[in-house]
Amino acid sequence: MAHVTVSIAGRTYRMACDDGQEPHLSRLAAEVDGRIDQLRGSFGEIGDQRLSVMAAITIADELSEARRRIAALEREMAEHKAARAAALARLEHTERAVASAVTAAAERLEQLSLDLGPMPSDRVGLG
Repeated sequence: MAHVTVSIAGRTYRMACDDGQEPHLSRLAAEVDGRIDQLRGSFGEIGDQRLSVMAAITIADELSEARRRIAALEREMAEHKAARAAALARLEHTERAVASAVTAAAERLEQLSLDLGPMPSDRVGLG
């Protein structure tokens, strides 16, 4: 288990994380620290705990919105997949129908050819 030291709102914290996650944890801590600094700039010194709670709520709100957007995109993607599957099924049906029609036409032409008999130039003794 790795450890990293981060600074948030002027306080230092030693935190544990999985090996290799130290840079990620440091970036997250820097983001929280930045949010607290933004809130402090907007609201002044209203207390570290209150600023921390406000920063947490702000981040939680953004996370909630991101989750909502992801869910909407997942629904949209599922709808597109269903529409694509339906279109492919229609295409396969159409291809089978066209192939069947072409085969039927070829069979009909062949039958007509047999019904008409040989061409006059094909008869023996002519030409």
